[in-house]
Amino acid sequence: MLDKPKMVLIDVDGTLVDSVPDLAWCVDEMMRQLDMPERGDASVRHWVGNGVPRLVERALTNNLDGTPDQALFDKAYPLFLNLYADNTSKRSVLYDGVTEGLAYLQSAGYRLGCVTNKASQFTLPLLKTLGLYDLFEIVISGDTLPKKKPDPLPLLHAAEKLGVTPAESLMLGDSMSDVKAARAAEFRIVCMTYGYNHGEDIRDSNPDAVIDSMTELEELFEKAAA
Repeated sequence: MLDKPKMVLIDVDGTLVDSVPDLAWCVDEMMRQLDMPERGDASVRHWVGNGVPRLVERALTNNLDGTPDQALFDKAYPLFLNLYADNTSKRSVLYDGVTEGLAYLQSAGYRLGCVTNKASQFTLPLLKTLGLYDLFEIVISGDTLPKKKPDPLPLLHAAEKLGVTPAESLMLGDSMSDVKAARAAEFRIVCMTYGYNHGEDIRDSNPDAVIDSMTELEELFEKAAA
């Protein structure tokens, strides 16, 4: 049963923004500078969702669960950070329906927050460039708190700051990490069918609802209120 929430927390990568074009460009440029094979969009799309350090590890090993040599990682990670700092939002785009979905949430009076595992040095410029930053009362990045998703801490912190209970709160995301964080925080969880979930069908993680576009939120929430 999906209750109509008072607060909606929204993930960034794979939910609001298709950021893979920028991330893949940076991965491939990093690999070129290391004289290693490029990885390409399809691989990066499979790897993203757990923060930049994990993405770099996966790129270096060409494996979702890979752990590279520490010396190689120490050489590669600063390269990626410098590249991504200059390429955070040059190619990234909002998914279809995001603008309309956010307009509905804002006009209907929902408290809105953003919770992402992306570091703040990348999150804030991206949200500002795409015109989203001012829509959120709170933005929690991957380095804002000691723990990030799938830990419930970022969600519970947002609820506390905005003065709502977990029972009045909902997470909108695209990955099993979002589902795990929401369940641990006792939030409701709605997931997008698109996005980044390491090749797994998000329905297998049993969120409360799955939608194809944020334009479906109005109907979903009005049904919950009925």
